[in-house]
Amino acid sequence: MKLKLFYTSLLIAGTMGTAFSQQVSDEVMLQRIRDEGLNKSQVMDIAFHLTDISGPRLAGSPGLKRAQDWAVNTLKTWGMVNAKRESWGKFGKGWEVQKNYAAMTVPYYHAIIAIPKAWTPSTNGLIKGDVVFLKADTITDLEKYKGKLKGKIVITQANAPAEQNFTRPEALRDADSTLLAMTLPQAAGGGRGGRGGAGGRGRGGAAGVSPAILTKFEVEEGAGLVLSQARGTDGTVFTTNGASYADTAHAVSPTLETSSEDYQRILRLVKAGIPVTMEADIKTEFFTKDLDGYDVVGEIPGTDPKLKAQLVMIGGHLDSWHGATGGTDNAAGSAVMLETMRILSRIGFKPRRTIRIALWSSEEQGEFGSKGYVANHFADPKDMVLKPEHALLSAYYNLDNGTGKIRGVYAQSNTAIMPIFQEWLNPVKDLGAGTVTPRNTGSTDHVAFDAVGLPGFEFIQDPIDYNARTHHSNQDTYDKMIPADLMQAATVTAWLVYKTSQRDEMMPRKELPAAGAPNRN
Repeated sequence: MKLKLFYTSLLIAGTMGTAFSQQVSDEVMLQRIRDEGLNKSQVMDIAFHLTDISGPRLAGSPGLKRAQDWAVNTLKTWGMVNAKRESWGKFGKGWEVQKNYAAMTVPYYHAIIAIPKAWTPSTNGLIKGDVVFLKADTITDLEKYKGKLKGKIVITQANAPAEQNFTRPEALRDADSTLLAMTLPQAAGGGRGGRGGAGGRGRGGAAGVSPAILTKFEVEEGAGLVLSQARGTDGTVFTTNGASYADTAHAVSPTLETSSEDYQRILRLVKAGIPVTMEADIKTEFFTKDLDGYDVVGEIPGTDPKLKAQLVMIGGHLDSWHGATGGTDNAAGSAVMLETMRILSRIGFKPRRTIRIALWSSEEQGEFGSKGYVANHFADPKDMVLKPEHALLSAYYNLDNGTGKIRGVYAQSNTAIMPIFQEWLNPVKDLGAGTVTPRNTGSTDHVAFDAVGLPGFEFIQDPIDYNARTHHSNQDTYDKMIPADLMQAATVTAWLVYKTSQRDEMMPRKELPAAGAPNRN
């Protein structure tokens, strides 16, 4: 009996020792991650390379390729394997702005704030012309403008935005009450309101005349330049596209997305019958040699003989709009994910599962980079024929909602995963990340994974001034990123990736969607 008790005691002690050893291992690893992520961070240097050095990163542009090439070379320098640009399929034409000057010269000189709409053509040198107010309520009304637009600058009616905002501060952090509300069960299935819109205010003053008809008419009449009022105030211009990136796209006139203040000034003058003359010199270039779209991928290889074929993926989209250098959208998310890989590599972590980063392209045009990658590697939601890698992905983590620190995770209605996330976030609650919400959120690259039944997650982030000021605007620069927030985000991400890669089991999954099922986000 005493001998039996002795062996039982040894067994219990051994079990406790194993558990204690695992706990210490996690604690030590967390401390290493914290030290590297918070005290030795390189996230802002990474962001500097992706923004100021690479420049605007519109899909298919030379700026995006510069950033992709730098990311691939950097991953290799850090010791990652299989680092490369990987084609996801056909995208279309690349495009960039090479010169942009526009000014009102009569009744006096004033340089205007304006950005060429993406995929619109050049003026073919300096042009000078009168501004014509085109008011067409019906297609018939266009007749009176025939023969009167050649070489002219066209402006249409657009309502002036409210310049003063008395309702809320521009930059915000999530209050505790906001985060608490997100954890309530009744919140499942509902997002937090999504991201700000990408577009401008459209082409006003042509009720009954579609934008396509108006654009075609301007091209046929030889308009020298078209002005379009941008969304935004205080000199902020939210950029968008003025034509398709498709290699078969129809021609359009040179088009400038103009700040609301400058647009309204010109509009008031011409409507009052005061002659307005402008000059402009816009040079843009199309790139058609390679019509494919590319993602950047790289890996820290797994080491467990049984688990190394399995994957933990992280990512964010590397492409941006062209009005600035895409700091918060989405150099911030890409820099955090690159920094996550650097942290894990730098501390000498040898994961059980393979950790793969993917920096997507063409997210701004419809999450094409992630959708193409998922279809190529895992499954196409149209037919839900599962590829072998579908069974190997444990989880995908995405970051794409600005510069704000991570406050938690959207569980995408995956209730089985919520207690796991909550347990993992407890040790980093002091950094501000502790919320797990059952809600879905959409409009970014984790959706492609969720659409084929894979665990794909977006982080909850403090909104800061993302929707109000920087998202798709000419204000979206390196300066708008908050270093402490990005360091926190990389540290939290590295911790969750570590835990996911070491977990004995793969992460729980939701039920597989049916082929062709509507998007669950």
